[in-house]
Amino acid sequence: MTDEAGGEWRGWREAMEEALYGPSGFYRRPEGPAGHFRTSVHASPLFAEAVARLLCRVDEELGHPAELAFVDMAAGRGELVTGVLRALPPEVASRARGYAVERAGRPRDLDHRIEWLAAPPEGVTGLLFANEWLDNVPLDIAEVDSEGVRRLVLVRRDGTERLGDPVAGADAEWLDEWWRLPAVRPVEGRAEGSAEG
Repeated sequence: MTDEAGGEWRGWREAMEEALYGPSGFYRRPEGPAGHFRTSVHASPLFAEAVARLLCRVDEELGHPAELAFVDMAAGRGELVTGVLRALPPEVASRARGYAVERAGRPRDLDHRIEWLAAPPEGVTGLLFANEWLDNVPLDIAEVDSEGVRRLVLVRRDGTERLGDPVAGADAEWLDEWWRLPAVRPVEGRAEGSAEG
């Protein structure tokens, strides 16, 4: 359903998917996230060096496998995996293999030792590091209406929100398990929307 002024109503998951990962989405723009903000990865090499030390500890615990994987989930432009590989001591670096898991395209100047993937690799041994992953997962938003019904929140391109259909199916089951709400009981004799005194 469409409103001429604000555009089509849709769930937040769909809106976030387009805004973040669509053809002109934020994470697919040429300048990348570093063109807009800095994270610990962009601020200095210290973070990558600390992660490299962690990878060395994992390597030791694993008994120094012939190939040691470092998998960076939501790798951005590959800054962290590049920094980690650079910071490894030679005896570990010679066995290390970098994997960048990211939905945006592979940067042209990325180190050739780094494999660029849309999903985590299977059958590797090493460390999966998800520093930025959960920051940008498109998801639906639910809100409780005045009757205590959990409803999907719909949004238009202009940011206007409204409540949609009740949450159903697997999402409703998840909410039953993890978002238990007290029963909402109407107060007799009180007009809807009036404040309690």
